[in-house]
Amino acid sequence: MIAKIRSILKSEKVIVLCSVILCVLLFIAIFAPWLVPNDPTFVNLAVKLQSPSLDYPLGTDHLGRCTFSRILYGARISLGFAILIFISSLSIGLIVGIIAGYRGGWVDQLLMRFGDGVMAFPNLLLVLGLVGIWGAGLKQVILALIFVQWVYYARVIRGMVLSLKEQNYITAARISGSSQWTIMKKHVIPNVLPPLAVMGTLEMGWAIMDLSSMSFLGLGVQPPTPEWGAMIHEGKSYIRTNPELMLYPGLMIMLVVITFNLLGEALSERFGIKRR
Repeated sequence: MIAKIRSILKSEKVIVLCSVILCVLLFIAIFAPWLVPNDPTFVNLAVKLQSPSLDYPLGTDHLGRCTFSRILYGARISLGFAILIFISSLSIGLIVGIIAGYRGGWVDQLLMRFGDGVMAFPNLLLVLGLVGIWGAGLKQVILALIFVQWVYYARVIRGMVLSLKEQNYITAARISGSSQWTIMKKHVIPNVLPPLAVMGTLEMGWAIMDLSSMSFLGLGVQPPTPEWGAMIHEGKSYIRTNPELMLYPGLMIMLVVITFNLLGEALSERFGIKRR
């Protein structure tokens, strides 16, 4: 059974399908201002909690705002800032991991012990603690998530660098007089980026989940900005009478997370990259 699942994940169809879905979502996120039928923040209590219609394809929420427009605009926040968190965490982890792995010694010990201290706490608990200290808000949540995520990338990159620097071509480059920066730029970075990018797709789902969780708790995106986690928070008071207010953004979060996870697993199986 496991072998069959792995063969399915290695299929080109899974990778193509997931890539198409993500491209469509990114297209929606980028061109949301031109795709939405209504202003996602416009309040009109006269049409609150309406059923789907031509004017409001998914109906309206408790303030008369177009649910469909808010779903589309929510993609800009959920996807856009998740990508920002991923790129920032990867960049910091890349720098720290290469320095720690290549230099070694007390530099490696200092950076990795700091990383161990960060990883000693559950991710979500540490993010909540940092947001509690810095204050609620999207910027604080993003900084807290970056602070937590970069450690994982740094440790993975450090391990790759430790194995790479023992390779013969690295030794040959060092003997030929190449500087450390030249060796890192030409031989180390190009070899660690591809597998790290593949593994990063597995982390994108977690970034979206964490960002949505913070918004659901009222610590991330603040009203009236449309964001999927914040929309679930606003709709929870109407779960019995209008469950679709929570269902639609919840389905979008599920779709994105499953797509990223399937793509990451498929790429990992295809290229033989082990996940954590």
